[in-house]
Amino acid sequence: MRADARKNRDHLLAVAGTAISEQGVDVSLRDIARRADVGLATLLRHFPTREALLDALLRTSFDELTAQAGELETSSSPQDALTTWLRDCVAWTTEYRGVTVLMAAAIEDTESALHASCVVLRAAGARLLTRAQAAGVARNDIDGADVFALVAMLAWLGDQPSLAPRADHLFEVVASAVLTDAGSSHATA
Repeated sequence: MRADARKNRDHLLAVAGTAISEQGVDVSLRDIARRADVGLATLLRHFPTREALLDALLRTSFDELTAQAGELETSSSPQDALTTWLRDCVAWTTEYRGVTVLMAAAIEDTESALHASCVVLRAAGARLLTRAQAAGVARNDIDGADVFALVAMLAWLGDQPSLAPRADHLFEVVASAVLTDAGSSHATA
């Protein structure tokens, strides 16, 4: 990709990230193009669909969360690793209003541009959960799909203005339900 095309693409992603943070994933592509001071055709040349735009925007974050899970596996206790990753994953998903709905749909839709990234992210959470289960600090009756659903649920709370003030408290409630060591450090994380 030429340097000017890369610069335009990066600018479009930055503008799209801001627009989605403010207005949610259903923000008009025309509005994103207008904010970026380009025509809609230019936006569509780089990102032919809304999902392609979202995939490009979210892939870096998915990759970072996946890498973080790998680092936490070796640097933290199983319980702290799972709690830290869950908290960071929930915090990230609340940055982009409405992304949890897309992620939940994409995990089941193999044709979705977001599918592969969501599957890798779910697998990262599943590894952390399995490690915590093997250490005896997490419930054995949940799996990676449940962790993915819990992230979506907790992020959804953060998207709701009337419930957002309760999100941290409810995260702690959910974390204490997942983890079997009630006196753990996750309550202060």
